[in-house]
Amino acid sequence: MTNLDQEVVTFILAGGQGRLNAITAERTVASVPFAGKYRVIDFTLSNCVNSGLFNIEVLTQYRPLSLHDHIRNGKPWGLDRLRGGVRLVSPYVGRQNKGWDRGTADALYQNMNDLLELQAAPKTVLILGGAHVYKMDYGPMLEQHQATGADLTVGGVRMPAVQARRYGIVTVDDNKRVTDFVEKPEHAESNLVSMGIYVFRKEVLLERLIDDADDPESRHEFGGDVLPKMIAKGDKVLAYTFEGYWRDVGTLESYWQANMELLNENQGLQIYDRSWTIFTRSEERPPAVLGQDAKVDRSVISHGCQIKGQVVNSILSPGVVVEEGALVKDSIVMVDTVIGKNAVVNRSILDKAILVGENAVVGAEASDGKSALTIVGKRAVLPEGIKVGAGSKIGPGVAITDFDLLELAPGSEVEGKVLL
Repeated sequence: MTNLDQEVVTFILAGGQGRLNAITAERTVASVPFAGKYRVIDFTLSNCVNSGLFNIEVLTQYRPLSLHDHIRNGKPWGLDRLRGGVRLVSPYVGRQNKGWDRGTADALYQNMNDLLELQAAPKTVLILGGAHVYKMDYGPMLEQHQATGADLTVGGVRMPAVQARRYGIVTVDDNKRVTDFVEKPEHAESNLVSMGIYVFRKEVLLERLIDDADDPESRHEFGGDVLPKMIAKGDKVLAYTFEGYWRDVGTLESYWQANMELLNENQGLQIYDRSWTIFTRSEERPPAVLGQDAKVDRSVISHGCQIKGQVVNSILSPGVVVEEGALVKDSIVMVDTVIGKNAVVNRSILDKAILVGENAVVGAEASDGKSALTIVGKRAVLPEGIKVGAGSKIGPGVAITDFDLLELAPGSEVEGKVLL
């Protein structure tokens, strides 16, 4: 295939809230920090530019300000171009309807004018999700799509059956033709999971979007509605199997697990591969510093961190401070959060700019050793000496005065009493 930039237009669906509790209270999943210094969407954007794709539209909806601020004109990814480049599109008055996008397919339908304006080229539309972490050259999939004359090519990755049941299952015949697609079945007939990557012939996509919009029974989703209808209609729907690492990080457990996998060089995403750079917007900060009593074991420590205590099996974003005697274990700690002296953070996800008071315990281990994830929202302040049980949820902006007790039972929830 030659000159993908002219032949393909790429849409990234980045408007989802996901199920990340307080972590997505003020941002979309695509904007959530990952692997310390990156955002989730950095991986999809980097895949595009590394594949030679520079004509990109990012469709946003849920709390898009953080994502817009991160991407801006796309310069860190080389997308600040006079022709093509990246364009951020949010719902606006004057589209096909005046409401919110009703699903992934509806998000494209509401922006059909962008597709219709692309008269001569491109003829191929690549649709990607914004909540996935992986490294993929889209070129081979696009080549297969064009060589086979497919109406739609669906990207898939193989998973163990016990994991596959959480996703859309793709069944194919010996010629790679998709014969069935089922969302989250109780018993999976195949171990091929949809990656949420779709390559369409533009004309077919426009027709199917209109059909879907006119169907009052549709949920207006690509996977749940458009794809099954195309199979039933007899459209040429083929599968492309991706052999590499891929994770959907739209849930707390999957997000935490994907970060933890980075700490196992034989298991997680290889972010140190210089042949496939992951680009991001990165604030200039000084190097990380470890104090004389600091101990760090199998962890990611980003620039600007100050480690005076102990960090074990954890991911620390830029600017995190771990004071003397403090312990951070099996956790993800985001930008500019401070862990006070002698505090303990265990199997937790802490958002940005949090202050954990001295001698506090966040994510106290359960007696059976099976601690659920503890979540603390952005800008929360936890008082000195507090004990937060495993599986608790502390909302964004919670202040010291919002805590009635200094010991929270496992699974407790605390929200701010004063709007910030």
